[in-house]
Amino acid sequence: MPADRQPVSTLLVTLTGRDRPGVTSAVFDALAAFPVEVLDVEQVVLRGRLVLGILVTAPRDDARVRHAVEKVARNLGMDVEIEDGAGDNRPRGTGRSHVTVLGQPLHPRAISAIAGRVSDTGANIDRIVRIARYPVVAIELDVSGVDPVQLRQALAVEAAAQQVDVAVQAAGLYRRAKRLVVLDVDSTLIQGEVIEMLAAHAGYLEEVARVTAAAMRGELDFAESLRQRVALLAGVPATALDEVRREVKLTPGARTLTRTLRRLGYQLGVVSGGFTQVVEPLAAELGIEFVAANELEVADGHLTGRVVGPIVDRPGKAESLRSFAGVAGVPLSQTVAIGDGANDLDMLAAAGLGVAFNAKPVVRAAADTAVTVPYLDAILYLLGITREEVEAADAEAAQNAADQNPLDQGWGDRN
Repeated sequence: MPADRQPVSTLLVTLTGRDRPGVTSAVFDALAAFPVEVLDVEQVVLRGRLVLGILVTAPRDDARVRHAVEKVARNLGMDVEIEDGAGDNRPRGTGRSHVTVLGQPLHPRAISAIAGRVSDTGANIDRIVRIARYPVVAIELDVSGVDPVQLRQALAVEAAAQQVDVAVQAAGLYRRAKRLVVLDVDSTLIQGEVIEMLAAHAGYLEEVARVTAAAMRGELDFAESLRQRVALLAGVPATALDEVRREVKLTPGARTLTRTLRRLGYQLGVVSGGFTQVVEPLAAELGIEFVAANELEVADGHLTGRVVGPIVDRPGKAESLRSFAGVAGVPLSQTVAIGDGANDLDMLAAAGLGVAFNAKPVVRAAADTAVTVPYLDAILYLLGITREEVEAADAEAAQNAADQNPLDQGWGDRN
């Protein structure tokens, strides 16, 4: 509180009851008849039940204010509680965080455990709101009074015990300002590994899959493991690349994630240890601007078993992120990187927010946060984007398309 402002007496008015139009205006109409100032307002509606809290300065004689508000509450059929107080709302503690909890399903014991851990750190939960109801339940807590790094460490253990995902991010404007999102491709943007799909055409699927798994766990140098695996593809017809492109399946939620981020003005990139012949067409389809991947050498219509140019490996992925950010004019602090394997670790560390998506244990342990639900669009909730906002944007886009092309609609669409 500024030094020139003295504490004032206050009244906290709390109304609860069935929600309906006009409740808020009716209460403020009653308060408008008195010389009071509004200091704070909070309102929430849960399943048709309204809770409205209003903090106002208390006049010298507050009996008339109380009577007027109680009369409004009786007319509305609502309950009201009026409490005396001294001073404005207490300031929030320093060290403010957004805590996002994802569950499929989300059980009460998980919320109890997370809230308990917050309390153990000496912090306070200032606000809780649901941001998604399906395909996962996502709730967001505003927490104050503890350093975000300390809070992240405390909640990581509990998240694993409760089998939920918990992301802790420092509060502030920068959370909304992450303007570049860069994704790994294999087992992140798409299901499975492209090199294994190619290996199936060569008859070496088991050998390649074994090396891939070891590389993703961090047990093998990625560049050397890639050379070993690509060598097994020698002689495979180049037409296999076209077949693999057709076989690729996006991770559930991938289209929603990329479509929503583009609508919000985010720039998107992919960085892959896979191959340009598959990654570039996929990126073009999804409207992804930046692409870095390896290029398979082709001669006489067949794969040679070699890679052209430098290999996009673990350091290369981080360098690609930095390069994309430079071209996009986005500071690294305002970037998000998403990946699942050990070769993503440098990229996740370089980004402002590193997200391990259904990742290997070594990656989950190192990333800023981990998402274990199988839906890529759950990343939106970490950015504070609600499911309702996503659906509203989709509905608006569909309506705009219908308005522009009314003759393309079927009779069912018109009805």
